[in-house]
Amino acid sequence: MSAADTSVDAAAAAPATVRVEIRSGDPTPEELAAVVAVVTEAYTHEAAGAIADTEPRPSAWRISARSLRAPLRREIGWGRFGG
Repeated sequence: MSAADTSVDAAAAAPATVRVEIRSGDPTPEELAAVVAVVTEAYTHEAAGAIADTEPRPSAWRISARSLRAPLRREIGWGRFGG
């Protein structure tokens, strides 16, 4: 493994930095850490549940389509007197 491969792996494994913009008030570092922890946990939980279905859902046409009539009974023949 080369040094370039190692740096790419380290960059991919490193967590992304979080930018917090404070618009009013003067929160303590502990309060900011708590907010970041709660938001990160909520995001992780939501992202874990947002997995696409593997099977495609049936179309609206397939759900609403129905048979126009009962299948033909082939044993009867063409007319009433077929026999």
